[in-house]
Formats: sequence, structure tokens, C-alpha cells
Amino acid sequence: MTLLDALADGPLLADGAMGTQLFEAGLEPGSPGAAWSLTHPDRVLAVHRRYVEAGSDCLLTNTFGACGLMLARHGLARDAAAINAAGVAIARQAFGARPGFVIGDIGPFGGLLEPYGETPARDVRRALEEQACALVDAGADAIIVETQTSLDELGIGLRAALDAGARCVIGSMAFDVTHDGKGLRTMMGVDPAAAAAFMQANGAHLAGINCGAGMDMVRARDAVALFRRETDLPVMAQPNAGQPVLVGTHVVYGETPTSMAAGVAPLMAAGARVVGACCGSTPDHIRACRRALDAYCLTSRPARPRS
Repeated sequence: MTLLDALADGPLLADGAMGTQLFEAGLEPGSPGAAWSLTHPDRVLAVHRRYVEAGSDCLLTNTFGACGLMLARHGLARDAAAINAAGVAIARQAFGARPGFVIGDIGPFGGLLEPYGETPARDVRRALEEQACALVDAGADAIIVETQTSLDELGIGLRAALDAGARCVIGSMAFDVTHDGKGLRTMMGVDPAAAAAFMQANGAHLAGINCGAGMDMVRARDAVALFRRETDLPVMAQPNAGQPVLVGTHVVYGETPTSMAAGVAPLMAAGARVVGACCGSTPDHIRACRRALDAYCLTSRPARPRS
């Protein structure tokens, strides 16, 4: 069964944050977390397994930041294919005998495309094509091109995933709450309506939102509703665990699992089909969301006609 087939039967629950979990496991700030799939696979596997035990139907691979352009900053560009393949294998192992979907994660390349920056589109295209092929060849069930802020880079990522033969391609953008608190825009000025229309026009199978300044459950619900006005694609939502605050030298996300779970039903009612979480979330958040999603599915089922 493909991920799209499964969605026809009902909504799916994705996982939560990987980066903050790796920091708790000992990853040094500034170090490439994706490389841990080669150097510390047991620690990456432990994070994935906690999400599976919490009820995740989908796992995003530990490959955010694993394109050659990002890895080159750490002298690891030659290891890009191996890191991505390992990321898929570890996520698959985490499911064990349980059914589940491995989503190959492609994040931003870490710069700005010309003419806003100094990176030619051809270099980004080459790097994302290499990453997408490695993820598909390793057996990923889908690819997500996530935390995007520009339509140009999103388009390159979507095309790379489609050309690599991914059976399901997800686009996901990071929206920030505008200064007046009323709107949502990416760093490059893209609004949800434009993003949703672009994803549908460029071959995405799912349209998604994640991360972004102020992107909590309430704002995610707003973004999902805006997406649904522009596209009939299934929508995936991965909001942050509330707003980050600095406590001493640590960034802390304050939304509790109970509070996040309370936002699941409104998110589903707005039109989400895949729900997960992003920055600051933990297996406890996902466990609470599992309970909330199951309860929503039970109460939203059409009543059977009486005989």
C-alpha cells in the first residue's frame, strides 16, 4: 500500500522533531545531525523508535540538511548518498514489523538562489537531484521538500523528487506570522494561497506547512484552511510546539503535549489529512496527538443507517 492509498482510508500521524531530540542525545550545536545516521545510527534509531512507539504512522528520515551543498560545509559532500541511504534504512528499521511509511526528508540547501544570493540554480538542482535519487533508491515511500521559503527552490526540489521516481511527493513551506499578527508569509514573501497553487501546478501529491515563526497549532489551522481554498491536494501540517523562549542558554518550546493535542481536532476539521509536529516537539507530543487523532476519527465517522 502506498502512502496515498493509505490516505484514502483515513488520516495519518507523522512524527515530531528530530533535531532537538539529537541535541538531547549529545549532538553539538553546529554539527551536521544528518551525519549521525553514519556515525551514531543507534542514537538516530532510538529517536525514531520512540516516535513509532508513540503512534507515528510516518517517519521523516534524518536527512534534513543532507544535500551536498549543506554537507560540503562540513567536508562531507562525498558522503551525501551514503548519509541519505542510511537515513532511510534506519527509519525503516525503526518500524520493525509494524506497518509505516518512510518519508525522505529534503530541507533547504542553506543559502539564497541567484539573483538574491550567490548560488546558481544549477548547483542547487544538482545537489537536490543527488539527494532525491539516493532517498528513492534506498526505498523511501515518499519525499518531502520541507521548510521552504521560496517558490524557486521548492520547484527545484519537487522536480528533483518527481524525476527520481518518488511515488509520493510532498511540498512544505515555512510560514511566519506577519508583524500585524493577521497574515502568514514566508521569509521570501510567499503567502499560503500562492504556495498551495504552486504545489498543485508543479506536481506535488500533498501540500504541507511546517515550522516558521509563530507557527503553532492555531496558525497551522489557519494555514490549512487557506490551502484548502486553493487546492484539492491532501494537506500535511507539522506545527511547532508553541513559541520558543530562551531560558538561560537553552531554547525552550512551551506548548505541552496536552495543549498541542487539543489542536488536532480543529486542524483536522480545517482539512488536514496528515498531522505531525516540528520544532520543539517530542514523542510525548506525538503520543498525545495519537490519542486525539484516534478520538477525532471515531467521532467524525458517519453514523451507520439503522436497519
